[in-house]
Amino acid sequence: MESEFVALDRTAQEAEWLRNFLENIPMWEKPVPALRVHCDSQSAISRALNNNYNGKSRHIRRRHKTIRNLISTGVLTIDYIKSADNLADPFTKGLARDQVEKSSRVMGLKAYE
Repeated sequence: MESEFVALDRTAQEAEWLRNFLENIPMWEKPVPALRVHCDSQSAISRALNNNYNGKSRHIRRRHKTIRNLISTGVLTIDYIKSADNLADPFTKGLARDQVEKSSRVMGLKAYE
């Protein structure tokens, strides 16, 4: 669960950078809506949404504070997605061929001929 929370923190930082970038584009819709982050770890989501951090790890406490700040300011929202529907899974773990093909189709990837 700790690794998912670390990844969620890194994603939150990237989302904050992207939002700041979009706000500086004159033709972009203002205000920039909250960016949606999909996460397949319910424990990481519940920890992120909980206002109180009762853990002992300082590196996780800092990450928790960062994520809570971005959620409360409307920079991002976190949505649960099942692992089977998570498009990032082929990039993070070994999957069966049919699951990789399904993810590739959903992403719009085609075989090179």
